[in-house]
Amino acid sequence: MRVRIVERPGTGQEKDRRGHASVRTAAGLSPFAVAKRGPFAIIRVWPRSVEAMLVRRVSLPTREIMSHPDSNTEVSLEPTEGWHCSHLYYTFNRSRLAGLSADELIAGRQAFIHYLNADADYAPERLQVSIASGGKADFGLMLLDPNPLKIDAIHQLLMSSPLGKALDVAYSFVSLTEVSEYVPSVEQYGQRLVEEGEEAGSPAYEAKLKAYAGREAMMRKQRLTPDLPPWPSMCFYPMNKKRKVGENWFSLPFEDRNRMMAEHGRSGMAFGGKVTQLITVGIGLEDWEWGVTLWARNPEFLRDIVYKMRFDEASARYAEFGPFFTSYVATAEQVLDHCRVGVA
Repeated sequence: MRVRIVERPGTGQEKDRRGHASVRTAAGLSPFAVAKRGPFAIIRVWPRSVEAMLVRRVSLPTREIMSHPDSNTEVSLEPTEGWHCSHLYYTFNRSRLAGLSADELIAGRQAFIHYLNADADYAPERLQVSIASGGKADFGLMLLDPNPLKIDAIHQLLMSSPLGKALDVAYSFVSLTEVSEYVPSVEQYGQRLVEEGEEAGSPAYEAKLKAYAGREAMMRKQRLTPDLPPWPSMCFYPMNKKRKVGENWFSLPFEDRNRMMAEHGRSGMAFGGKVTQLITVGIGLEDWEWGVTLWARNPEFLRDIVYKMRFDEASARYAEFGPFFTSYVATAEQVLDHCRVGVA
């Protein structure tokens, strides 16, 4: 069967950023008026005005100064620094998938690919798709944006699409990007150099301080508004710090916690060029306190770094871990092909 995409009466042909005909939607409307005419499945496409409606719905006004009897606090959905982050893992329900018609599968594949286009106007700042390994899920999404509703809109678009009735959410984790309190400022790094034997003001001291100042700005940016690496292997897991008698992380002095996290950081730095990570905070938002996302050049590096860091005191004594999701970065179309959705 061939597919013909046509625009709604009174509109011009809609194109996406790459010049392809695109399928648009808005809340309460279905763009998938699929009809057979001869050898063609005809998919009606909504006009640009409807897409504008979608973008307006997604890009909700998030910043507004509101009066308050006690303060002049800015009320907003957007964090003052950093982004919202969501990890979503889905499974295809095979029995419901088998109940979809051929036309629904065609429309569903097109919508799935369209909605998970990271270059679309309505896409969040970062959108990464991956094929999940094992039986916990079929595919995963990682999404980041200042606006949490722009992130959630992608989930809602998938669930309201023709494939939505065959999708189940296997796991989700919402969080915020942050700069850890254990990342030293330039001044704190200078104090550390002195404690390690460098003489303040010496050429070696100044050179190391200057080099760190350059890295510190870059590290802050990468933690708060990260660029996702192009490496193929990734894993995600949530974690807590223990609050048990005798092993309560939150009752320890900052100096002790800082010492243990410095050791933990040195273990991770040994994998520079092999693994990169992003730690996001779920405290106050989720069941788990932090989310850890790792990307690696090769999956064996995921195994190696997690094993090595398990021996650090911060992990061995004080960490608790949730489920691990391993996946491999892919396009939306590759996900569908791999999962045999609409594939003959």
